Parts: sequence; C-alpha cells; structure tokens
Amino acid sequence: MVVARVGVVSDARFRAHQPGPGHPERPERLEAIEKVLAREPFVALPRISPRAASQEELGRVHSAAHIGAVAASQGRPHTRYDADTAASADTFEAALLAAGSSVALAEAVLAGDIERGFAALRPPGHHAEQDRPMGFCFFNNVAVVARHLVAAHGLGRVLVIDWDVHHGNGTQHSFYDDESVMYASLHQYPFYPGTGAAGETGNGRAAGGTVNLPMPAGAGDDDYYAAWREVLLPVARAFDPDFVLVSAGFDAHRDDPLAMVELSTEAFGRMTDAVSGLAEECAGGRLLLLLEGGYSLEALESSVTMVLERLAAPGTAGLGSGELGPWGEEARSSLASFWSL
Repeated sequence: MVVARVGVVSDARFRAHQPGPGHPERPERLEAIEKVLAREPFVALPRISPRAASQEELGRVHSAAHIGAVAASQGRPHTRYDADTAASADTFEAALLAAGSSVALAEAVLAGDIERGFAALRPPGHHAEQDRPMGFCFFNNVAVVARHLVAAHGLGRVLVIDWDVHHGNGTQHSFYDDESVMYASLHQYPFYPGTGAAGETGNGRAAGGTVNLPMPAGAGDDDYYAAWREVLLPVARAFDPDFVLVSAGFDAHRDDPLAMVELSTEAFGRMTDAVSGLAEECAGGRLLLLLEGGYSLEALESSVTMVLERLAAPGTAGLGSGELGPWGEEARSSLASFWSL
C-alpha cells in the first residue's frame, strides 16, 4: 500500500469567526474536524503553519473595494452583508488566514514538503464574488490559490473540482473567461445560488473550461459516480492539469440539513480516490482539498475521516457502472463539441 505524505492546515483563529446565534456555518464545524485530527493516525500528519493572505494574493481575485468592505468589519461586533452572510469582530482576520493558509499549503506541495494537503478552515470561500461577500463566504480561498499558482508559479493549467452541494458561483465567475483554470462542479440544481446550469461552459478561448454537472434533489452515490466516470474524469484528463484543487464541501451528505442530495460517507472516499488518481495521472500527484460547506457535525466528522484515510492511502474501489442520468446527459451534450464526449 502506498502511503502519501498528507499535510494539514488548521488554526484556532478560524473559530473566532462568529456569524451569529443559530447560524449553520458555526465554529463547532472545526471542532468536529479537530477531533478527527487529534486521533491516530492523523495526529501525526505534518501541520503547515497558517498565515494571512497578502493584498497582492487577494487582489488577483477580489476588487480593492471588496477587500476594504470586509476589512471594515474588523473590531465590530456584527456586520451583515446579506441575509446569509455576517461578520463578527474577528472575521476579517479569520478570512485572511483562510485564504493565506490555503496558499501556504499549496506552496508546501510545490516545495515537495508534502505530497497533498487538506485545509480545515473557515470561513468558506466558493460563493465569494470579485466584489461581493455572499453565501457564508468572504474571500474565495480556492480561487486565490488557483490564481497564485498561475501568476506566481507559471502553471499553465489548474483544475478546480467543487463537490460542495451548492454551486460555486464565485469560483465559476472568477475563471469563466480564463483558459488557464478549469472549474468543474457537481451540485444540486436548481438550488442556491441559482447558477450552475449544464449550459454554462465558459467564454471565448475558455469555452468548455467550465464543467457543470447539475444534480437533482434526491441524487445519490450512483448518480455522482456516473457523472464522474462519464463526464468529469474524461474532461479533466483532456485538460491535463498541472495541479488539482478541490472545493471540498460535505453538505451533499445524506444527513446534511441544508440540502437534498443523498451521498453516503463512502462516496466522499470514492471521490477522493478519483481525484487522487487524477492528480497522480496528470499533475505529479499535486492535490489540495479546501473545506467548504458541511453542516451536520456527525456527517462532517465521519466524511473528513474518510477523506483523510483515502488521501493517505488511496483505495481502488472504483466508481461503479451505473447509467448516467438525464441531467448528466445534458452536461455531456453541452460539452461534447469541446471535449469529444
């Protein structure tokens, strides 16, 4: 069995972000993950030192006005940006750390200090737009990393896979015209935030570089496996990325209270196997998973345990042989002219 060197980033300061009483994106989410990281064998995983993102790193994704609007919340007990998204006195620091620590983890992979990484961070990021916090998100962590890999390290092709149950509108919009970054998402649709139809495939030279696999309410393991097998993996291999990033939300779990997709804990393990194999095949193994959603503490704990086990020693369970549903066929049809599906 091959055992990979998996690095982890986490920090108590992420828990200082307090969006308000009863909010699902609560500090207890990280407490559940820290319980996992404190157990054998995960307690021995190398920890990457967290750091704040620089203005240059944030500015590759977000406008100066946006950064300033989030910074204005610092020290204020409560700042509301929309019905779902609110900051507390320490949110700005936590958001800076989430983005910067994601970059630090990617740097550790590039330096060869670790082979792959998992970022247990909050606030999440994939809904954050260039100029707007939304959907519990302030800075788009995965987009900041992707742009850093291209701008600071000259990587020609970065792949972002998003398996959070909500479509990552901010990430899609960041790269919709950018041929250097492919964004591929599996998500419940129609659902919040309303983006992510199969026909949204990118613009200009980036046409075909956005891959949306919208899933209906009630979709389960076999539906996801078919979408991976029949559309996502063939397109990703054709793109041939130099680095693979995952927006790893766990709210598609059947026990999550905020959505209606029915994935098992095992499904997150199999998707991790798939993305690990893809990274080995195309990107020299370079792989990073960043925490997004996941609001059942029990499901989050069990799913992160599964993911870390598979990151350290990828399995070979495969993705089954079920048929692609009509939603997947729509995605394949939208992408066929670009990727010969």
